[in-house]
Amino acid sequence: MYGWRGRLGLIVPSSNTTMEMELHDYLPNGVSLHTSRMPLQNVREDELLKMSALAVESARLLKDADVELIIYGCTSGSFIGGENFEKELEAKIEDEVNVPVVSTSTAVVEALKILDAQSLLVITPYTEEINRREKEFLEANGFEVLDLRGLEIEDNLQIGRLEPYEAYRLAKASFIEEADAVFISCTNLRTFEIIEALEEDLGLPVVTSNQASLWLALREMDVMERIPELGKLFMEF
Repeated sequence: MYGWRGRLGLIVPSSNTTMEMELHDYLPNGVSLHTSRMPLQNVREDELLKMSALAVESARLLKDADVELIIYGCTSGSFIGGENFEKELEAKIEDEVNVPVVSTSTAVVEALKILDAQSLLVITPYTEEINRREKEFLEANGFEVLDLRGLEIEDNLQIGRLEPYEAYRLAKASFIEEADAVFISCTNLRTFEIIEALEEDLGLPVVTSNQASLWLALREMDVMERIPELGKLFMEF
């Protein structure tokens, strides 16, 4: 039986071509992944809010697969509505389908806190509008954003076409000695291949949207797998 160790549900934007693949590549033996989608083409505030309104229906389809937990797999889509939006979204889905829900934004906050990171260098593919919302979200959760660098991309398919080295090079070029951690945002941005190297080269913990989502989901499912390629977060906590 697939998922004898745990069945993990995932809701992603319809144009996300990265998150499923990264999670599939690093799932522990015995954990299965089951995915549902919500319509989104561009990473804009209006589209993100419209997408979030359809999350419950996507979650209902996953419930039919008897998943143990659902990830709401969109960083910007879970912080775009302002303070506590991600918690309200999680609660709304949980109330409807009676399955625990973790949003990517919640996972990122939990990962940064357990790493004792307060001052952040943030790397994103987003436009200035979305970056401003992300900075507000992180600051509302008690973090200091020392610098935030974005690639000004709105088309989500284009984000998914970016190579991992682009996030690596941007983070390295933007390095700030005062930073406690690097956070690379967006579930459609490939990062798994560069986490270990970036941590070694910068001497800082690296948190990415997909890495944090997988980490918190597995811990909530009591699957305590260590995955060295995914950095300090997966080796020490």
